[in-house]
Amino acid sequence: MNITGKIYGINGPIITVRGNLGFKMSEMVYVGNQRLLGEVIGLKQEETTIQVFEETTGLRPGELVEGAGKAISVTLAPGIITNIFDGIERPLQLIGKENGAYIPRGVNADLLDKNRKWETKITVQPQDAVTGGTIIAEVPETPVIVHKVMVPPHTDGIVLWTAEDGSYTIEDPLVKIQKPDGTQETLTMAQQWPIRIPRPIQKRYPADRPLVTGQRILDTLFPIAKGGTAAIPGGFGTGKTMTQHQIAKWSDADIIIYIGCGERGNEMTNVLEEFSRLTDPKTGNLLMDRTTLIANTSNMPVAAREASIYTGLTLAEYYRDMGYHVAIMADSTSRWAEALRELSGRLEEMPAEEGFPAYLASRLSAFYERAGYVENLNGTDGSVTIIGAVSPQGGDFSEPVTQNTKRFVRCFLALDKALAYARHYPAINWLTSYTEYLTDLEGWYQANVGAQFVPCRNELLHILTTESRLNEIVKLIGSDVLPDDQKLILEIARVIRLGFLQQNAFHAEDTFVPMEKQLHMMQTILYLYEKCKVLIDMGMPMALLREDRIFEKIISMKYDVANKELYKFEEYRKMVDDFYQGLLETNA
Repeated sequence: MNITGKIYGINGPIITVRGNLGFKMSEMVYVGNQRLLGEVIGLKQEETTIQVFEETTGLRPGELVEGAGKAISVTLAPGIITNIFDGIERPLQLIGKENGAYIPRGVNADLLDKNRKWETKITVQPQDAVTGGTIIAEVPETPVIVHKVMVPPHTDGIVLWTAEDGSYTIEDPLVKIQKPDGTQETLTMAQQWPIRIPRPIQKRYPADRPLVTGQRILDTLFPIAKGGTAAIPGGFGTGKTMTQHQIAKWSDADIIIYIGCGERGNEMTNVLEEFSRLTDPKTGNLLMDRTTLIANTSNMPVAAREASIYTGLTLAEYYRDMGYHVAIMADSTSRWAEALRELSGRLEEMPAEEGFPAYLASRLSAFYERAGYVENLNGTDGSVTIIGAVSPQGGDFSEPVTQNTKRFVRCFLALDKALAYARHYPAINWLTSYTEYLTDLEGWYQANVGAQFVPCRNELLHILTTESRLNEIVKLIGSDVLPDDQKLILEIARVIRLGFLQQNAFHAEDTFVPMEKQLHMMQTILYLYEKCKVLIDMGMPMALLREDRIFEKIISMKYDVANKELYKFEEYRKMVDDFYQGLLETNA
């Protein structure tokens, strides 16, 4: 029999129950006459504290609280991909169809469709030994994702019986096993997993291969490792969401989990509509065929916002266990931290910096720690890459969420308001951003792109850093007083900024750029720099070099050279040679 108690106090989403009734920490509970979903977050001898994931207006002291006997969990089964959930995995499309635009309180909806039948192929036979993670069946969940039904972790035994291949619902028995203690267990497609507990793995691999995004400033200057962590901080309008959209669409991840955590409702609507229309460039099908959206907008209860991050993580780990590479877009962790702050205030906890709870850092670290490239229990390899947007108020990167996030991510992509207002996208500032993955990924670049990739990248970054120092002088005394070799650095840096770092998401050839083309572009820009340096050293003025408009021609190569026409870079190299020879002959 489930434990019950009576509401004693109500403070927004936080309610208290008097007495030690036997509830467990993190236990899921049903609150009040409408059976609102909640979670036990504090236990004392004299009272139990519960956070409610729904609006508590109308609740009264004396109403019953009933324990569910288990932790707050998600249902894992076919039907997750293409779906849109709220922060506690309730299907928003189904709820919207039955109840209209607003989610009613206490709504009782199946997390996944229990009536839909899935074509199922059983992959085990009687007498097979199975353990946690063993794949017992395969289900084509979408045209591009095969859902692999697995034995739940911490379960093992001998197969006694299997169903025939055919159509089954997620609750139909597929396999019956006998466990080591002699008991029998029937396995279905569905399993439950607590959202706050990481799913177990066999071992963790080092971050030695990149998440290829096709975005030049990411793949070249600030790469993210597959199974790594990255933060994208930026003020309002700097392009956090659009940067995540580009990564979601073009990265070589198999599955995208997009968590809209506390964002504005109209922004989430745009995400939902856009993802539903976008064509997946890898497969030609809809992008939603490998995407799950978790929408928890700013007008939804804060407790559910706090839980939404963990819901998305658990779904990602589940597909990682099948051998897929999953990328999580968390937009934004600042809104999640604000939910923590509000709940902490309701609990009357001692506030730390800017009112955030003292455990903000540990919660952020626990979130990012669940990323990784791993060997799963079934021997397959999979990864979870976490890319979290941060929305510091007023674009102030010294605030607690940004500063604590920097401690736990290895790639920091700082968006710049000035670049965004100048229409330079992605508006990632190359001077304040950094990545710690470059050394780990160097071997991959050498083996898969070319030995010159990292040296070219370093040379580009050196030129951009030098330009920044020179600009300080230019601001004081103007550019005319600079020697020609320094004027050349400013000109080449302009070519790098406009021709390489700036990328047009609406241009067919520029929205995604393969690694080979990125290397050719860098080599072409640096080849021009070398030739111009020789001319400057011979005493030619910078004004003479500009007359040929060679710099503008090199900038335009990002549009003029198609991704499948890399041979055209030879024409650009010849163009630079002709420019060089022409100036030599003119001034001979």
